[in-house]
Amino acid sequence: MSLTLFLAVLAGLSVLLIMFALVGRGGADPVQARLTQLGTMQAKTLEDIELQQPFFDRSIRPLALKLSGIGQRFTSPKKARGTEQRLATAGHPYDMRTVDFLGLKVVVAGATAGLMFLLVGLIGRNLSMGLIVALAGGGIGFIAPEIWLSRRIKARRKAILLNIPDALDLLTISVRAGLGFDAALAKVVEKMTGPLIDEFQRALAELRVGKARKDALRDIVARTQVPALTSFIGAIIQAETLGVSISKVLQIQSEQLRIERRQRAEEQAAKAPIKMLFPLVGCIFPSIFIVILGPAIISIMVNLGDKI
Repeated sequence: MSLTLFLAVLAGLSVLLIMFALVGRGGADPVQARLTQLGTMQAKTLEDIELQQPFFDRSIRPLALKLSGIGQRFTSPKKARGTEQRLATAGHPYDMRTVDFLGLKVVVAGATAGLMFLLVGLIGRNLSMGLIVALAGGGIGFIAPEIWLSRRIKARRKAILLNIPDALDLLTISVRAGLGFDAALAKVVEKMTGPLIDEFQRALAELRVGKARKDALRDIVARTQVPALTSFIGAIIQAETLGVSISKVLQIQSEQLRIERRQRAEEQAAKAPIKMLFPLVGCIFPSIFIVILGPAIISIMVNLGDKI
C-alpha cells in the first residue's frame, strides 16, 4: 500500500514539474535578443567589406576602369553606342557598362598578349616570333569579349523566347480573372523567373515612378529585340490606343505563340536527321565497315600470302 502511494506521489510530482517547465518556458524577448546580438557583433573593417565582394568587382573592374580610356581611343562614338545597346540586350552581365566593357577588352588583350610573349618569346627563346604571336594574341583577346557578349545575347534571347508562351498564358488567365493589366503583370513577376520576368519587373518599376505604359513596354522591345515579344507588345500598345479589350488581344496572342512554338518544335525535329548524318558518317559507319570488312580483308591478305 505504501509502495502504491509512493509511486502515485512520484507520478504527480513528475507531472507538476513538467507543467512548470512548460509554463515557465517563455519565448525569448526579441528586443533583448537583438541587443545581445548587437553587443556580440564586431564592426567590419574596410578590408572585410571589400573581400565580401565578387572577384570581378574587386580585381577586374577597377583595372578595366583605369584602362577604359585606351579602349575608347580605338572605339568610335557610334561603336560605343552600339556596345551600350548590346550590353542592354545581354541584360548588363555583371552590371557592366560601356566603360567597363571597353576596359575589359583592353585587359583581356593585354593579358593574352603577355601570356603569348611569355610562352613563345621568353620560354621558347624566340623574341621575334614571340612579338608576332603576342600581337596576334592581343588582337584575339581584344575581340574575345565581343564574342562572349554575342553568346550572352543569343542565350538571353533564347531564354526570353522560351518564357514568352508561359508568361503570356499566365497573363491572359490573370486578366480574364478580373485583374488589370498592371496587376496581372505583377502576378506574372511574382510567380515566374527568368530574363523576360526581369524585364517585366523593370517595366513595372518604371510605371510606379510615373512612366507611361506604352513607353515602358517599348523600352522592353528596345532592350530585348525578340520578334515574338515585339509583336506581342505592339499588339498590347495598339489595343490600348484603340480601346480594344486587352483580354481578347492576349487570348489571340497566346494562341498565336502556341502555334509558333509548335512550328519551332517541328522545325527542330525536321533538322534532327540532317544533324545526325554527320556523326553517323564520321563515327558509326567507319566502325561498322571495320567490323564487317575487317575479317574479309584479313582473309584476303592471308590467301594472297599463301599463293605468293
